[in-house]
Amino acid sequence: MMNTHTPFEAAVQAHGATVLRVCRAVLGPHADADDAWSETFLSAMPAWPKLPESTNVEAWLVRIAHRKAIDVTRRRARQAVPVEHLPETPAAAGSQGRSQSDARSAERHELWSAVGDLPEKQRKAIAYRYLGSLPYDDIAELLGGTAAAARRSAADGLQSLRRHPAFRDHDGA
Repeated sequence: MMNTHTPFEAAVQAHGATVLRVCRAVLGPHADADDAWSETFLSAMPAWPKLPESTNVEAWLVRIAHRKAIDVTRRRARQAVPVEHLPETPAAAGSQGRSQSDARSAERHELWSAVGDLPEKQRKAIAYRYLGSLPYDDIAELLGGTAAAARRSAADGLQSLRRHPAFRDHDGA
């Protein structure tokens, strides 16, 4: 169990991957998720020495990540991103010469796209529950609503993902 006597670096090492998964689930696998991850730990560092011993550090960091993801989303909405050319689309699944790692990368991309296509509350409920390990009461507080509504959002999102071909392929079904 982490406490204020534990070096902050140990908290980053222990919970960094969870925070990154939550950021990526909320924001997508873009540089914005990496920025939210960094901002999470930069914001948490000054508060670390004053954190009560009884604090669930992982949940505390996931809540900070949630707020940072909201900040990034707001920044995104205010910024136009001009591009000269549209990016190339990925090759079709049956493309010849594609390596196994390319196929896995494409499957992961499809899976993240499926998560990204979920309605916002479902996507966030899944991220906070299954990637951030938060209880439904905490998820309800973050999303606004009740624990039952948060549970329903997570269940509905998971059900939608299970119907998606990328999830079935990834899940081994």
